[in-house]
Amino acid sequence: MAAEPVRVALIMTGPITDGGWAQPAYEGLRALGEGGGFEVAYAENVTQAKIPQVVQGYADDGYNLIIGHGFEFGSAFIEIAPDYPDQKFFASTFKPDGDVPANVRYIDLAYFPAAYGAGALAALASEGGKSVGFVGGGDNPTQQRMMKCFIAGAEKTVAGVKGLGVVTGDYENAARGKEAAETMVANGADVIWHGANVTGLGAIQGAVAGGAAVIGCYSDQTELAPDKMATSFVMNLAWMVKEVAGTVAAGTFEGGTEWKPKVTEMWVPRAGAMGDHNPKLVSDENWKKFQAIWEDLGEGRIDVATLVP
Repeated sequence: MAAEPVRVALIMTGPITDGGWAQPAYEGLRALGEGGGFEVAYAENVTQAKIPQVVQGYADDGYNLIIGHGFEFGSAFIEIAPDYPDQKFFASTFKPDGDVPANVRYIDLAYFPAAYGAGALAALASEGGKSVGFVGGGDNPTQQRMMKCFIAGAEKTVAGVKGLGVVTGDYENAARGKEAAETMVANGADVIWHGANVTGLGAIQGAVAGGAAVIGCYSDQTELAPDKMATSFVMNLAWMVKEVAGTVAAGTFEGGTEWKPKVTEMWVPRAGAMGDHNPKLVSDENWKKFQAIWEDLGEGRIDVATLVP
């Protein structure tokens, strides 16, 4: 008799067509369903108020693994999971302080070493060698620390480069992103990276309009500015979904813990058909310098926690 499939439900607060956060996670789920051994389901555009109801619905239906994609699920699972001890819950956010249920797992998505790497690359790609900038989204500790790590990466990689940063307070406001990028370009920044969603799209637009180069984030954004996009730091969320589902299938799910993949596993530089970078914007010599820094970040030889507490 064939083994019963592992049933996996993915719950997202955004749409599966957002091109950045929800979409790659959904693509990982879809690949699971097409590959055999898994039965999958998903819910998109779930408001925070409806998270408990949707999570409990899938749990009551007997899904073996419920993935909550985003910080909104961090505390929700602490409340819900104890009522379903035979099922597994995974939240794609940092583990909260204190004890967590033994059937819930969290993840450190390596935002901070990725931001350091983006700052290093921005500095290496800078033609003027004066300043580079970061445009952030929501005003929260993660975005604030990403900004600090970006600045540290830039300033420690190329002497004399100044790292600039603005956390706009909004993930979904293109006008704010555009304005922030335009301000930094006016102050001399010639490479801009973002850590936001729609706000980041505005940052790309504002930077390019001012003549600056850009670095994409979360998905491969090369097509938005093919002549000005040095690379994109793509979050490997499809891999994350497949990996955590695989641990449930194999019986190796580590509940009560925080998974800490390497930054080189969780993030991948991509530049569309050009490969991993645009050689017109990043020279071979400077790309090799970046690759060495990227490897050091992946292996922990550069520990951003000691640089940006």
